[in-house]
Amino acid sequence: MSENSKKSVIIIGTGLVGSLCACFMAKRGYQVNVYERRQDIRTGKEVRGKSINLALSHRGRNALRDVELEEDILKTAIPLKGRFLHGINGGLKSVIYDPILKNCIYSLGRNYLNKKLLEATNKYSNIKHHFEHMLTKCDLSKGTITFLNLKTCEEIQETADLIIGADGAHSKLRLYMQQMPQFQYTQTYIEHGYLELYIPPEKSCKMQPNHLHIWPRCEFMMIALPNQDSSWTVTLFMPFKIFYQLTKKEEVIRFFQDYFSDAVELIGKEQIVDVFLNTHPSQLISVKCSPYHAGSKFLIIGDAAHAMVPFYGQGMNAGFEDCFLLNKLLDKNNDNIVVTLDEYTQLRVRNAQAICDLAMYNYLEMRNLVNTTSFALRKILDNQLFKLFPNLWIPLYNSVSFSTMDYQRCIENRKWQDNVLRTAFIITGLFIIISLLISRY
Repeated sequence: MSENSKKSVIIIGTGLVGSLCACFMAKRGYQVNVYERRQDIRTGKEVRGKSINLALSHRGRNALRDVELEEDILKTAIPLKGRFLHGINGGLKSVIYDPILKNCIYSLGRNYLNKKLLEATNKYSNIKHHFEHMLTKCDLSKGTITFLNLKTCEEIQETADLIIGADGAHSKLRLYMQQMPQFQYTQTYIEHGYLELYIPPEKSCKMQPNHLHIWPRCEFMMIALPNQDSSWTVTLFMPFKIFYQLTKKEEVIRFFQDYFSDAVELIGKEQIVDVFLNTHPSQLISVKCSPYHAGSKFLIIGDAAHAMVPFYGQGMNAGFEDCFLLNKLLDKNNDNIVVTLDEYTQLRVRNAQAICDLAMYNYLEMRNLVNTTSFALRKILDNQLFKLFPNLWIPLYNSVSFSTMDYQRCIENRKWQDNVLRTAFIITGLFIIISLLISRY
């Protein structure tokens, strides 16, 4: 029996990150027990309305590749080569993400991907799932954790060499960790919520394929991502105060005709009115905390550690990168869990908090800045410099979505680029002024 086969890990949560983490730990030879409060989603009925589609990019692909899942996932993922902007006056414009290297992001439905990852855990005999088990107690000092079996009402106390919380933005494991001295925690609910709409497959021919569609409207925006069944998931992000002002059928229809006229036929008036008048807009939360570990065996990853607003498409990718990093650190430290957890926090906190900040900024970019001349000129300049100096000048979006550069370094790189351009413009301006003065005399 190998040394790793003696090690045990408990993972709380069978979502995207929890399921991928289970694959990583099982591949290491650990005995893996996964606990989930919900029923197995593979046997339940899928419900629309609460899930923003996912954009798989380089970091997520890198993690999937490490457990031999990338190829299978990409078979049905839909490549998106750029943004397709819908102007309020009917203008249409394609903005390619990476016109130099032609990199794409990939659209996937959340439930679809979650089921694929759960199915992937089936190939490991050392993974055991426990659905309908709710975390009720956690003793960080003793290293024990207690679950309530929701079917039998029996309480079960467990322990393991490593206990990982992948239980989402409202993590119960993190709640226990928040009681530790010096644990830093902040959460921010933004003043904007979202509603999910739907373009049926029969209308998909009217949508420009292989793009993330955006209707930027300064204070709010709507986006659409393609699904595997040729339908499109449409998500409207808007301040709650505007949502709450639209209380009548006529007001809702007039609002859409004023701001999203080309989408009314695609979505359908009946669906728009039904969703607006019968669905409460969902909230968007950003979570920052530190450290990510407690004692010698507890760790939080994914949204439990760094929930972010969805506007950079990095929530899932960052969570998958968490799994990849944890696995690499266990390799480096010869499965010394205590050393690994401390090093993981040291490396990950600053980067995860950096992408949380970038995600907040990108909402402003998507709903407003993409319409500005300065944004278009900067993108052209970035692409030209990237083409000339590919190892020196990497645009911010490329470094975040198409590389594994530390998130913090992506921001530092952008600041350096801003300083270079600012200095270049100043020098150019001074040169022009001096040339004009010389020509006069």
